[in-house]
Amino acid sequence: MMIWNDHDMGWWGYAGMGIGMVLFWALLILAIVALIRLITKPLQSSTAAVPTPEQVLADRLARGEITESQYREKLAVLRDHPPQ
Repeated sequence: MMIWNDHDMGWWGYAGMGIGMVLFWALLILAIVALIRLITKPLQSSTAAVPTPEQVLADRLARGEITESQYREKLAVLRDHPPQ
C-alpha cells in the first residue's frame, strides 16, 4: 500500500474545484432555462399584419399625437382618396 504524505493539491486546487463547480452548475442551469424558453416560445408568423392607414391614424389619436379635429380631417382625406 502506498502512503502519500504531504502531496495534496493545496489551497489553489480546492479553490479551483470550488469555482469550477459553481461555473458548471451555473452553465447547466442557464442551458436548461434557455431550452425551456426556446421550447415554450410562441411561434411567430413570418408575415406580420400591416396596419391600415385608418388604424395608424386611430393609434396616433389614442397616443395624443393629433387632436380629434385633425383626426377627422385626415380620416376624411383618406376616405375620399382610397389607395390604388
